[in-house]
Amino acid sequence: MTLLTVLPHASLCPNGAEFDAAPGTSICDALLQHDIDIEHACEKSCACTTCHVIVRQGLASLALASDDEDDMLDMAWGLTAQSRLSCQARVADAPLTIEIPKYTINHASEDH
Repeated sequence: MTLLTVLPHASLCPNGAEFDAAPGTSICDALLQHDIDIEHACEKSCACTTCHVIVRQGLASLALASDDEDDMLDMAWGLTAQSRLSCQARVADAPLTIEIPKYTINHASEDH
């Protein structure tokens, strides 16, 4: 199991969180399994940016982003060099610290 730390987010995770995630699990699925309801408007198909996260620690442990993911990330609000789509980034063996950006470009939030 890999330690996943989520920095505080005003509405999704006000106090932050820390939990173990199984290697191979997408960051998005790990968040959802721990009741952190990150948006995923495209149902995790790499067709939107609503599950955008910033990997503050452990980025080097993740597989490189695909060209499709990089293309989608270009449209993400608050894009950084450490940005990933949480539906595409899979937990490895190194601890991860992630930040969920304050906003997404999704104008109509889906209720998952």
